[in-house]
Amino acid sequence: MASYILAIDQGTTSSRAILFNESLDIVSVAQQEFTQIFPQSGWVEHNPDEIWSTTHGTCRSAVREGGIRAEEISGIGITNQRETTILWDRKSGKPIYNAIVWQDRRTSKFCEKLREQGHGDMVTDKTGLLIDPYFSGTKIRWILDNVDGARKLAESGALAFGTVDTFLLWNLTGGKVHATDATNAARTMLFNIHENCWDQELLDLLNIPADMLPEVKDCSADFGSTSPEILGCPVPVCGIAGDQHAALVGQACFQPGMLKSTYGTGCFAVLNTGTEPVKSNNRLLTTIGYRLDGVTHYALEGSIFVAGAAVQWMRDAMGLIDRASVSGELARAADPNQDVYLVPAFTGLGAPHWDADARGAIYGITRGTGPAELSRAALESVCYQTRDLLEAMQNDWNQKNPPVLRVDGGMVASNFTMQFLADILNAPVDRPVTLETTAVGAAYLAGLQIGIYPAPEEFAESWKLEKRFTPHLSEDVRERKYMGWKNAVRRTLSSY
Repeated sequence: MASYILAIDQGTTSSRAILFNESLDIVSVAQQEFTQIFPQSGWVEHNPDEIWSTTHGTCRSAVREGGIRAEEISGIGITNQRETTILWDRKSGKPIYNAIVWQDRRTSKFCEKLREQGHGDMVTDKTGLLIDPYFSGTKIRWILDNVDGARKLAESGALAFGTVDTFLLWNLTGGKVHATDATNAARTMLFNIHENCWDQELLDLLNIPADMLPEVKDCSADFGSTSPEILGCPVPVCGIAGDQHAALVGQACFQPGMLKSTYGTGCFAVLNTGTEPVKSNNRLLTTIGYRLDGVTHYALEGSIFVAGAAVQWMRDAMGLIDRASVSGELARAADPNQDVYLVPAFTGLGAPHWDADARGAIYGITRGTGPAELSRAALESVCYQTRDLLEAMQNDWNQKNPPVLRVDGGMVASNFTMQFLADILNAPVDRPVTLETTAVGAAYLAGLQIGIYPAPEEFAESWKLEKRFTPHLSEDVRERKYMGWKNAVRRTLSSY
């Protein structure tokens, strides 16, 4: 009987399920978008029931379209939007509030208070993170303090907390397993990445009961089996990693110094630093890259909150384009003599600025500025932000020249964007044959656990290049453009 792996890729705007065969080839894909909820400026929520229903539905669709029986699935791997926070009743399994999404900034004032009280160094030393609304910890506290009866339920042990992977696992197993993996735990601002455990001092700081938290396992591990009614028979869940960590694995960045950047709703650059954590002096995050066989591999990460979301904004809010793919065509047609900069701080600025109160701005508009110039500015903004991250990484990692950047995510299909990325970085950009690296990583972690897929070193040999983009822009033009970007960011910061 053939063996298949089902990868669940639960993202910020859609849920997907991808079926892989024993050679890690894609057999079938199912995808379903779900509702984005914006209750107030800077607030972003999802309906947890819709997250689950779209995930369940796409899993069944992928199996059906793959023309296989559930009995042929050897394992399930889960990868997910990170930091997004869900609290639910252990008895009923019902969420007590909407999922608060990673982009949400509602706890910015509380985070500022924590920093003013001098907790920043302690939090960073333990978690590798900065105190910021981005992470799950202050989101949990907000729900406990603002939903009627929530804190009382939590203190009685009746509530469970989970990032999206944990919530999906709970539902897949019929409420039998409350667990997560080390990568998702590392993004909560509650997990000590050096001791690999939940940290009581952090829990006390945020007034969060420890009983709410899931068990933390390796990325490849036994996470239980699905209830028979989910797919038609029990299937083991044996791999979990947050989306950026799964992409690091899917890009086969197993050696220290290897770097990948994923371009989806946001952009996330992750540099493998090996089995020793590297503390950032440039406001990057020190995080767990992945954990296998009890061995923790660390990474430096830079997070850009808005990448592909800038193109979605042009399409959905501004009506300047009717589909995202048009943006590259328009960008090529833009007036080369106009230097228009879009700083997409729609929900604040991430690394290396970490300004929760900054908001989006456009600079350099003239009477001749139209959809083409704004399209180019939106795409170029992703590349400028990536350079911000890589320069910070080079300083922390003591690299004189930027490494080859392996890219993935929806935006990398744009040749215009990838060429400008290589130009502004002055470094090669490698696009792989398989762009579904996040799902590949989740599938690989599951298949590794059950022995279908080989050890990391052998898996790395299977990575295939589709196209390398090399820089062509002159040094003068590159630096003039980048200095214009830095000036635009400076004027956008809330402290300006």
